[in-house]
Amino acid sequence: MAFRRERMWTVARTELRQLLQAKDFWVPMALLGGIFFVVIPAILLLLINNIGNQQALQQVSKALDVLPAAAKQAVPQGIPEEAKVSFTLAVFLLAPVAVVVPLTISSAVGASSIVGERERGTGEFLAHTPADTREIYLGKLIASCIPGYITTAVGFGAYSLLVNAMLIGKIGYLFFPTPAWWVLILWELPPFIAIALSLVLRLSARVKSTAAAQQATGLVTLPLILIGYGQSTGALFGAGTVRLGMILGAVAWVVALVSLASGVRSIKRSSLLGVADEA
Repeated sequence: MAFRRERMWTVARTELRQLLQAKDFWVPMALLGGIFFVVIPAILLLLINNIGNQQALQQVSKALDVLPAAAKQAVPQGIPEEAKVSFTLAVFLLAPVAVVVPLTISSAVGASSIVGERERGTGEFLAHTPADTREIYLGKLIASCIPGYITTAVGFGAYSLLVNAMLIGKIGYLFFPTPAWWVLILWELPPFIAIALSLVLRLSARVKSTAAAQQATGLVTLPLILIGYGQSTGALFGAGTVRLGMILGAVAWVVALVSLASGVRSIKRSSLLGVADEA
């Protein structure tokens, strides 16, 4: 059967339509993104910027001493101490949420993608559609990726506006995102999401319930979250981090493409029907 994009996009649109109708899913996820991208950073930066006790401010400023030399050099000089601490929090400590939250949301969507069809009783209908398993797999993959990418664009955009608005008066210029963060968000995060989903969709096709899929997904995505978080907090501490980010992103893209290509074979019509795998 020849591959047809129309059938793939039909599967993706159907999945996204069901997701939009599931308010019990996307409302908590939207709140999660709002809390981590806006509420928590705003509270922490307000606390730092409004410390009136000089001794307490000096204690907080000592946190800068644990940073590597390259990171210390990235902190603007000639600005108040509280602004230096706020800059460090915004660039090196709070922003990695941009890696964790999109991975979590896309993985949650993907976890219920296949097994959810069986639980809703729509698996048999999908199994007997003209779409072949490759079109079904790619449609499910697209539908799982889009929420993560939207979260990244909206959440990270809101975070960037927030920290720039709160600190521009003390730093004097728009400082975020930094070049290394542009590389991380535009080049490295997309393949990380693709790798996670290539594994999650396989799990969703094999397990018997959404709860089991979500539990297994946590084990699969945790290493990727740790790698992404470590990259955003650790690798950004070097002078050559843009180059390093480009290299790591290229490696991640290769791994993602190989994993996605092999993952196509994990989706079989029998997995949509909830019976034994086809020979």
